[in-house]
Amino acid sequence: MTDNRPNIILIITDQQRFDTINALGFPYMNTPNLDRMVNEGVSFDNCFITGATCVPSRASLFNGLYPHSSGVLRNGHCWGKTWVEDLKNVGYHCVNVGKMHLFPFNEPAGYHERYIVENKDRFLEERYYFDEWDKALAANGLVKQQREHYRLRDDYDQRLGAFEWELPEHLHSDNFVGNMASWWLKSYPKTEPLFLEIGFPGPHPPFDPIERYVEEYMEKDLPLPDFTNKELALIPEILKQFRIHNSKVDHDSIDWSLNPTEEQLKRIWAYYLANMTMIDERIGEIIRSLEDKGYLENSVVLFVSDHGDCMGHHGQIQKWTMYDTITRV
Repeated sequence: MTDNRPNIILIITDQQRFDTINALGFPYMNTPNLDRMVNEGVSFDNCFITGATCVPSRASLFNGLYPHSSGVLRNGHCWGKTWVEDLKNVGYHCVNVGKMHLFPFNEPAGYHERYIVENKDRFLEERYYFDEWDKALAANGLVKQQREHYRLRDDYDQRLGAFEWELPEHLHSDNFVGNMASWWLKSYPKTEPLFLEIGFPGPHPPFDPIERYVEEYMEKDLPLPDFTNKELALIPEILKQFRIHNSKVDHDSIDWSLNPTEEQLKRIWAYYLANMTMIDERIGEIIRSLEDKGYLENSVVLFVSDHGDCMGHHGQIQKWTMYDTITRV
């Protein structure tokens, strides 16, 4: 008997703002493949996540519970049962390629197969877990670009987390994940119904795109954050303290400035958006691989981010605050 249940392809980016897709009203972007999904599908463009950091938000997406109900309140908390197990139990072949941000990182979570790629600049939690990307870099005799090395640069405190990817292009984490997903689709015998989760590590910092993608964004007149001393004086005291914290602790290779220059803001925005164009290209290749293998005709393709990034708005960087630049996806 033919199984007509649709394949489910879930693509997740990490720390992507809602205003980084051309077809959703941000004309500065070069995102033709995401634009195609918007124009040929349905866009839930007023969607808000449940937690302003990676793991609580992702856990909510996969267990259906608010963080205060599940107890998943920060990174490093175990998720518990996910609906992936339910898909597996009713006959779906469940595969993860890339980032899930489970804890432990290699928790099965209901998947038949996991090809794990975690944070670009992994720190603290399970620091010595070697994922597929670590192994690929090591097999090529390379060392990952990371905080310990960035700190040795004379201009570390000026870059605000923006660094060029200097290793081979195909070994950039987002290219690696996208290419591995396409490889799996092309190489694994066709199996339906399929649930495939593809987790891109970007555009989460460090902001590290391949340099040739940056040029078009450096040439554009991007709308940069413009916060005033008056605005900063009115923000809650805890957020004033948080700004100072981020200027002293270099989370994810970002040595934040309390008063970034226009040049610094332009660079982090150009690098951030360039990383999204790189991911968009990989998404196009994944969709072509789905089509070539005969999956696309009976597939639901979903795209979402786990949360956004302030990127200098309100004088803040990264996530952890409840501004809509964080919570809206």
